[in-house]
Amino acid sequence: MRQLAKKKIKVVMPDGSSGSFDPGVTLAEINKEIGLKEAVAASVNGNLVDLSYPLNEDTEISLIALETDEGIRILRHSTSHVMAQAVKDLFPEAQPTIGPSIEEGFYYDFDYPPGFSNEDLEKITDRMKEIIKDNLSIQREVLPREEAIKLFEKKGEKYKVELIEDIPDKEVSLYRQGDFIDLCQGPHLPSTGRIKAFELLSIAGAYWRGREDNPMLQRIYGTAFPTREQLKEHLKKLEEIKKRDHRRLGRELDLFSIQDETGAGLVLWHPKGARIRNIIEQFWRDEHYRAGYEMVFSPHIARLDLWNTSGHLDFYQENMYSPMEIDEVKYEIKPMNCPFHILIYQSRLRSYRELPIRWAELGTVYRYERSGVLHGLMRVRGFTQDDAHIYCRPDQLKDEITKVLNLTLFILESFGFEQYDVYLSTRPDKYVGTLDNWESATDALRTALEEREISYELDPGQGVFYGPKIDLKIKDVLGRPWQCATIQVDFNLPERFGITYRGEDGKEHQPIMIHRALMGSLERFFGVLIEHYAGAFPLWLAPVQTIVLAITDRNIDYGNAVYQKLTESGIRAEKDFRKQTLPAKIRDAEIQKIPYMVIVGDKEERSGMVSPRSRSEGNLKEMKIEDLVSRMHEEVAQKRR
Repeated sequence: MRQLAKKKIKVVMPDGSSGSFDPGVTLAEINKEIGLKEAVAASVNGNLVDLSYPLNEDTEISLIALETDEGIRILRHSTSHVMAQAVKDLFPEAQPTIGPSIEEGFYYDFDYPPGFSNEDLEKITDRMKEIIKDNLSIQREVLPREEAIKLFEKKGEKYKVELIEDIPDKEVSLYRQGDFIDLCQGPHLPSTGRIKAFELLSIAGAYWRGREDNPMLQRIYGTAFPTREQLKEHLKKLEEIKKRDHRRLGRELDLFSIQDETGAGLVLWHPKGARIRNIIEQFWRDEHYRAGYEMVFSPHIARLDLWNTSGHLDFYQENMYSPMEIDEVKYEIKPMNCPFHILIYQSRLRSYRELPIRWAELGTVYRYERSGVLHGLMRVRGFTQDDAHIYCRPDQLKDEITKVLNLTLFILESFGFEQYDVYLSTRPDKYVGTLDNWESATDALRTALEEREISYELDPGQGVFYGPKIDLKIKDVLGRPWQCATIQVDFNLPERFGITYRGEDGKEHQPIMIHRALMGSLERFFGVLIEHYAGAFPLWLAPVQTIVLAITDRNIDYGNAVYQKLTESGIRAEKDFRKQTLPAKIRDAEIQKIPYMVIVGDKEERSGMVSPRSRSEGNLKEMKIEDLVSRMHEEVAQKRR
């Protein structure tokens, strides 16, 4: 009897083209026929799978090329597994935990008490190259959950056992390459030989599952790229980032410090850093007064009841410090400024004629951050927010958001940031307020962005529980994004505190509250500024704008006269009259990244002139001190970099 032919399955590609294949055909076989050489995985009906995945029914697929974002993530994840295999080969007692791909690279955490050294990284790298050269097939296996637990118990890998015990599924997926097997969801490259360019970068400590009461693990960071050229370019960028590290420059330029005696995450601003901060604050205040804001100040602590009313004890307690007791009443150090501003609003009756009310404060707040995430000025425990709250009527909301956007972009562009990513975050699953309020607020945010012709990405469901928001990430000179400005509409606090205004109809109405910060926090913004300019601040921000260099001791009196004229004209000047050679003094001024040097010697003293040297242009022609002052004042006025 003649056997019936198997029914073909239909496979549809993203461009609408399709093909017929026998059931059980793998994606690798389809890829071979189509000829997408760089494919490393595929999306099948929206799910990521390996190329070894078999198809048994009509399916929509999309092959994932190595050069795509998803392909690179798969490459890096596979490289982390190769690294784990190399570590286990060289250090059998090391306990592997997790090894995900991350932005621009990957890491893997190991429980290895002796710790890894830089020499160990070299050994691991060499072993990884051998594993890659062997071109081991990477194969997915599925085991019953209990069987997988027994497998890793037998291998003595307790962290893998703990992870599997937390998985509710009856089956778990594993990946095997040679004699190495790891717990993983995948997908992965077809083989280790597909890895062409990688580098191990650094070693750090990390608590298991991010909890300080868990063991400290050894984290090895690395990165991988499709080509050696891309890797080389990335390593060059990392070197530039290292040169611009605000922690190193903060120390070398004597701007700030964070010391054990004070406590982790608490910043000491040194005189030069404080000078820059004062310039930033004064500029910020002046522009806010021009934009119709008033300044307010609030205390650093308040009764615990205030944070209960505001809801912070319910939603934010893990980021707050333990209360203190004063006169048998519990007080809390503030994590936010907003409840204080609401109390000021509540201090008397308000009329619709007063709105909008705009109050701003450079308010220092304190939030608990785990020690493992603290990072220089970028992540601290005490910081000053450039905070403001606007109380307005519904009919004023869109105009107020537009004004906030205009002020935000003006402030940021004044500091040299002209590229940014903008996100509009909409209603999450859990929210307060009515749907009508959410829709009108979201529409006001969207309209303001579109009228200002600002490109943005929609971030569905990522608004805070009390209202939708706009987040703006500035990009520094290296193209790195930094979370900065935020504009948030709040329906929650006005309701919790019961604030109202008397409307034109004589009735009480609830105002809409807008939270906004333009720089985010002064500490973080200052850290970004340091890295953006590599410590070479533009003239208007430089803590020392010029330094007077006397060539010999006999020129000191003239040098002092020049210094006096500079300071009297409002120039931030220093002087260097040490018994050093002029080249040595110039070199020291360049290390301190001072924008201008004013050189005075016998020739300058006889002519009553000065010889300026610009950081960006080198030696300038001899000129009168008044002309140099005019040039510098003009440069400050233009905020020229």
